[in-house]
Amino acid sequence: MKINRYQDITTIEGEGKKDYIDRHSAFLHCEDSAKAGEKFTVKVKVGDAYPHPDDFDHYIAWVQLWDGENMLAQTNFTAGALGSTPNQAEVDFYIVPGKKMKLTAAAFCTKHGLWHSDEKIVEVEKVAVEA
Repeated sequence: MKINRYQDITTIEGEGKKDYIDRHSAFLHCEDSAKAGEKFTVKVKVGDAYPHPDDFDHYIAWVQLWDGENMLAQTNFTAGALGSTPNQAEVDFYIVPGKKMKLTAAAFCTKHGLWHSDEKIVEVEKVAVEA
């Protein structure tokens, strides 16, 4: 299966191609650093400027959060979960890091396949243990 990746749409000509790339791309939203052992929120949003269809045969089926080669979490969607109207699939993942992370997100469109986000490095600081 081909893995599609985001391209900076400001460098692409043609509104249709910009729409196609943006509405399928997964975007990570989180802080640049976290504390080891404490809950950390990572938002993944599919699409930024353009909404994705939510039709019975064309929708975002799932979104995954990865740290390197380790899948941390996944959420699944069914057709109509976003009101059967174009929208951005969005999910908050809550993880507890122990070390530096190399986060990526993946999203799967039932019509246009697998899409990966850019990698985001999250530094993780150790929390001092009090005696």
